[in-house]
Amino acid sequence: MTGSEPLRVGMVGYAFMGAAHSHAWRTAPRFFDLPLQPRLTAVAGRNADGVRAAADKLGWESVETDWRRLIERDDIDLIDICTPGDTHAEIAIAALEAGKHVLCEKPLANSVAEAEKMAVAAETAAKHGVASMCGFSYRRTPALALAKRFVEQGRLGEIRHVRAQYLQDWLSDGNAPMTWRLDKSKSGSGSLGDIGAHSIDAAQWVTGLNITGVSALLETFVPERPLAGDLVGLGGHGDLSSDTPRGSVTVDDAAIFSARLEDTKFDGGAGAAGAVGVFEATRYALGRKNAMRLEVNGSKGSLAFDFEDMNVLSFYDAAESPDAGFRRIFVTEPEHPYVGNWWPTGHGLGYEHGFTHQVVDLVTAIGEGRQPEPSFADALQVQRVLAAVESSAANSSQWQKV
Repeated sequence: MTGSEPLRVGMVGYAFMGAAHSHAWRTAPRFFDLPLQPRLTAVAGRNADGVRAAADKLGWESVETDWRRLIERDDIDLIDICTPGDTHAEIAIAALEAGKHVLCEKPLANSVAEAEKMAVAAETAAKHGVASMCGFSYRRTPALALAKRFVEQGRLGEIRHVRAQYLQDWLSDGNAPMTWRLDKSKSGSGSLGDIGAHSIDAAQWVTGLNITGVSALLETFVPERPLAGDLVGLGGHGDLSSDTPRGSVTVDDAAIFSARLEDTKFDGGAGAAGAVGVFEATRYALGRKNAMRLEVNGSKGSLAFDFEDMNVLSFYDAAESPDAGFRRIFVTEPEHPYVGNWWPTGHGLGYEHGFTHQVVDLVTAIGEGRQPEPSFADALQVQRVLAAVESSAANSSQWQKV
C-alpha cells in the first residue's frame, strides 16, 4: 500500500521534460507501492500564461513565475529541475541549502566547475538527510537494467569492448529553426551533452567501469539557423527566404570519440589491459529517430540494446553452441526489472515508463532514508568525460585523461 505521508513536489520548467516528469509523478503511485505519496504541489515558469496553462494540462495545483518562490515555500519538499543546463547549478544548490530534496535533469551542469559545486552541495545536504539525484532516465529501461544484472552476475565475463551510439535526425534539415539546445551558453554542448551524456552514463553504469581517457572529434554541420521567432506563420522550413534572420550555432552537431575504461575484471582473469570503447552521438542520422544503442562484448558473452526496440535485449552466451548467435530476450516477464508492476507478459512498455521508474526509485530512497542513484557525484563523473571529449577535440584529437 502506498504511504499516506505526502512528498510535495515543486517543478521548475514545463516543456518536453516537464511534461515527461509530470506524467511520472502522477503515474508512479498508481502502479507501485511507495513509502511517500507524491503530490504535484507547484510548477514554476517565467511566462505566467504559459505556466498556468501547463499546470492545468499537467495536473499541478499551483504556479509560480520565479523558481525562488518554490524554494521559499514551506509546502514544498522536493525541487524537480527541468530547465536548460545553464540554470541547473543555481537552482539545485539553493534548493539543497534550503533543505529541499532535488531531482535534476541531465547533464548535471554546463561545466565541470558547476558540477563540482553541485556535488559538494549534495554531499553536505546528505549529512542532513536531504536527497539528490540526476535524471539519467535510461537506466530505468527494463532491458538496460537487465543488461546490468547480467554483467553483475558475471555472464559476460571480463569486459573487453563497449560500443555506444545515440542517433537522431531531428536537426538534419539545415533550415530547422534555432533552439536553446544549439546555444552553448544555455545547453553547454550539443549532441555531446544532450544525448551523448546518456550513452556515457549507460555504458559506465551497465559495465561498472568508468571512462578514464578519450580521443575525440566534434563537428558542426550547419553553423547558422533561422531564428525561431521569424518562422511564425510560415508554411514550413522550405518557405524561408534568403534574408530570414539567422542565429549562430555554437555547439557540436556530432560527437565521436574512442575511450579506455577502467582495468577492472569480472572473472579474475590475468593479463587484461582494460576495456576499450567507441562512442558516437549525432542529431543528423537520417532515419534514426531515437536510436540509443549499447553493445558490450566480454570474454564469456555479449549483449546489445537499441532503444528503438526498447523491450528487447539481445544476448550471446559463448558457452552455448557457437552457431546460436544472439538470442532476443523480450523483457516483459514479471521477474524482469520494474516489469512486474505493469502489464501481463508480452505487453511492452514505452519511453514514459523510464521516468515513472525514476520517480519510484527516488521516492523509495527518500522514504528509506538513503541516497538515490545516480548521485550528483555520478553525474559529475559524466561531466568530466564530456569536458575531456571537448578538450581532446579542441586539440586535434589528442588523448585526454578524464
